[in-house]
Amino acid sequence: MSVVENGDMDVDDDGLTVGRTAESVGISVRTLHHWDAIGLVTPAERTWSDYRVYSASDIARIQQVLMYRELGLSLSEVRTLLDDPDADVVEQLDVQRALLSERIDRLRHMVAAVDQMKEAHMSENRLTAQQQADILGDDWDPAWEDEARQNWGETPEWEQSETIKNRMTADDWKRVKEENDTFEADLASAMAAGVAPGSEEANALAERHRASIGQWFDISHRKQVCIARMYVQDPRFQEHYDKRAAGLAAWLTAIVDENARARGIDPDTATWE
Repeated sequence: MSVVENGDMDVDDDGLTVGRTAESVGISVRTLHHWDAIGLVTPAERTWSDYRVYSASDIARIQQVLMYRELGLSLSEVRTLLDDPDADVVEQLDVQRALLSERIDRLRHMVAAVDQMKEAHMSENRLTAQQQADILGDDWDPAWEDEARQNWGETPEWEQSETIKNRMTADDWKRVKEENDTFEADLASAMAAGVAPGSEEANALAERHRASIGQWFDISHRKQVCIARMYVQDPRFQEHYDKRAAGLAAWLTAIVDENARARGIDPDTATWE
């Protein structure tokens, strides 16, 4: 066996010195010394000049330690998992998985918040609530935005819609207004023509309705049903649609419900998910 005394060089074909081991796994020599001192990772082999030699099994143990540390376990917890034959590894990993999932959710919300702040600072075209109302017409009350923020301001859907609105120009809002007016006119025409909820034509209109909401945030058929309920439960929504055609609010709710039912969803029990 060929041996060299330099602690930062390869020792032989069967092991690595502290320096080379630290370099290969991406940690410091001081960390390896500490783990050796507390008995967490103690290399079994040494050179004749007493240099530590880390074998393949030692390096595999180091990798396990690093994995558990990344999961948030303390060194004492890691040592228990590695050395105690009665340790419940699966239970400990389940706990760490739950903690990681919570951390991921928090980070996602933070990323969304940063994106929203970035869009707000970068955009010079964000319209005020009053400017939006001027474009959307007399039916729009700027106070509704404050009400919506109070009800939905902590939800992912609100964050998503705010990010989109931050990018919108006055021309974008005019396009939204025109598309909405055209769609509501098509709804009124279909109802007047006797289009029945659940028919192919009615289902196509229900999908157009879902797409119009989907430009603001991700929306499932269940969420669409929950939104459509407000058209007959909130007098303001009902007045808006019935002003265009008497009974339109109830008919729109009905076509949304029947479209969802055709997809295996019970509109009577649908929840926001």
